Amino acid sequence: MLHRIDFSHERYLKIEDLVRRIKGYYPEADFTMLRKAYAFAKRAHDGQKRSSGEEFIIHPMNVAATIIKLHLDMDSIVAALLHDTVEDCDVAPEEIEKEFNLDVARIVVGLTKISKIKFKTKEESQIENFRKMVVAMAKDIRVIIVKLADRMHNMRTLQYISQDRQMKIAQETLDIYVSLASRLGINSVKSDLEDLCLRFLKPEIYYRLAEKIAMKKNDRDKYIKEVVDIVKDKLLEYSLKAEVKGRSKHFYSIYKKMFARGVDFDQIQDILAFRIIVNNITECYKALGIIHSSFTPIPGRFKDYIAIPKPNNYQSLHTTVIGPAAARIEIQIRNYEMNEVAETGIAAHWKYKDGMANRNTKLAWIQELVEFNQNMDNRELMDAVKNDLEIEGVFVFTPKGEVVELRYGSTPLDFAYSVHTEVGHTCVGAKVNGKMVPLKYRLKSGDSVDILTSRSQTPSKDWLNIVKSSRAKTKIKQWLLKVERDHNKEVGKEILDKALRIFSTSAKTLKKNNEWDLVMSRCTASNDEEVYINIGMGKVSTQSIIATIPSLQKVGTEDANTTKKIDEIDKYSQKISQTARKKSSKDNAIIVDGISDLMVRMARCCNPIPGDSIVGYITRGRGITVHTSSCQRVDSCEAGRNIVVTWNSDFNFKHPVNIRVITHDRPGMLSKISNKIDSQSVNIRSAIAKSLPDRKGSFIFEIEVKDYSELIGVINGLESVKDVISVSRV
Repeated sequence: MLHRIDFSHERYLKIEDLVRRIKGYYPEADFTMLRKAYAFAKRAHDGQKRSSGEEFIIHPMNVAATIIKLHLDMDSIVAALLHDTVEDCDVAPEEIEKEFNLDVARIVVGLTKISKIKFKTKEESQIENFRKMVVAMAKDIRVIIVKLADRMHNMRTLQYISQDRQMKIAQETLDIYVSLASRLGINSVKSDLEDLCLRFLKPEIYYRLAEKIAMKKNDRDKYIKEVVDIVKDKLLEYSLKAEVKGRSKHFYSIYKKMFARGVDFDQIQDILAFRIIVNNITECYKALGIIHSSFTPIPGRFKDYIAIPKPNNYQSLHTTVIGPAAARIEIQIRNYEMNEVAETGIAAHWKYKDGMANRNTKLAWIQELVEFNQNMDNRELMDAVKNDLEIEGVFVFTPKGEVVELRYGSTPLDFAYSVHTEVGHTCVGAKVNGKMVPLKYRLKSGDSVDILTSRSQTPSKDWLNIVKSSRAKTKIKQWLLKVERDHNKEVGKEILDKALRIFSTSAKTLKKNNEWDLVMSRCTASNDEEVYINIGMGKVSTQSIIATIPSLQKVGTEDANTTKKIDEIDKYSQKISQTARKKSSKDNAIIVDGISDLMVRMARCCNPIPGDSIVGYITRGRGITVHTSSCQRVDSCEAGRNIVVTWNSDFNFKHPVNIRVITHDRPGMLSKISNKIDSQSVNIRSAIAKSLPDRKGSFIFEIEVKDYSELIGVINGLESVKDVISVSRV
């Protein structure tokens, strides 16, 4: 049978048990600090009880035991023993550092949840704790490993608290800690936490699954032995020695299959998982060939995580085949090193003697979390954690063949921002597998993505509805906020300068007279930029600022005209502060791939207007040019640069279009035609008239129409004019 690491609660654990277990993988360890930490923790927690009625010391002992099962170093084990002393026993972090060492103190401080800030809700308190955890684990990844061990033991003793608290803690564990364990690759912890969460969140399902699986245990064990024997024999036929194991999938995995397929337990066939462990990568692929030639593989169920590892360094070959009795069985093939990484994740890379081989090694997603922590509010941060820590996603390729992992459902814009922020900001289109696709196209594993950029392109607020990753959303929001901030700064400076000019003074003069500090205080600003931004946002009125400055108060109260001017500036301030820097969506005639404020221009060769069938063409350095579908230049354009464009129904501005009118050469024809166009309330921008050799007249008018139907109305009206031969669009 395939056995997972046993993280069960151990009620009677002793310090000698821990020593004996450490000797199993680290026999030359110095146990002096361990024994000292145990005595320190026991003394600090003396008299404290857990909800179960047990002595509190049994909790840190079990947390330390979990860390030992993951084969971490001595500092981590000691920190596990001490992890609650600062929070629950008022022990100073400095004392931890003095009695043990700096690394132990850092891990303990990183795990401490106590906060001097008072929050309105428990949720806010938890988010603040998570923010601290993000910062702490960026400094030392062992913080989160010990934290997971702490949560693991708390979940195993959750039955001793109220049902309401059980539900809250289990949901938080599922949302945050399961995802963190997955990202760290500690699958043994992830699986146990998932099952524990299911037990408390959906007890009726959990216990029904437990009953169903227990009922067929004998049959299942017999079947597993049969499959293991067959697989071993098949491998030996090709002189391949391997360790073959089998087991039932854990409860949460079965539950997810039932939920996804909308079926009951009895209809789930693939509940058994088998693992083949060989010596090297070559033997992995050899074993795969033997399995596929011995059993019928199920199409679409093969994944190669050896060639393309998961972001947490997980490597294995996954395949599903039809086994004996026509049952579906999942098989994982890996070598011994891969197996250790799969079970203990990043802990497998932590050398218990020397720590991580490279202490400067940083996981990219942790750095992203640090960035999110700095730039997101509480709700956005928690959404990012819940959504972006999910490891199952899509794997796509750059034009150079490099692999990029993205969230499931990601778009070319997500890919662009994953490459570089500037690539995302300047993205105007994308090619997937050599073909142009909309920016909202959902990428699939194996897609090759090439991003088209333009230096004149800038992010759009509509992009927030397209991207899936928190990284992309954060970058877009940061850019939009910077644009708004710069706009408010510019507006605020203009407003304040106008107000001060009424008094024949300026900001420079106020600074010289030592009165500028009063302005900063009134605006609750720490620098000049914040003063202007707060005024531009409408947070502070110029009237209140003037009233703050002693040298201007007397003039303002005595001169009614001055007061009137200040009131006018305040009204102007309120009006201009509400004006967006960028045009709103109704001010954009073209929607490009669902986005209404990309840089577009109308092709002069065909002057498209609403109602025309149109096509977009990505130009180098000039954004997107819009042609009519019938334009001759479209045929000569590179097909790969075409992009879907549509007219914006909210757009209500006039479009220029040229028409040619051929008439008999009669006096007053220009006046007749102009009057007819004017009678239809259509503006004439320009007119060119000339006589033709065959006693005909030619007129080219540039007129402004709102759409194609209005243009047709103009043409029909002109054709009814006496002596007009033809009217056509040019």
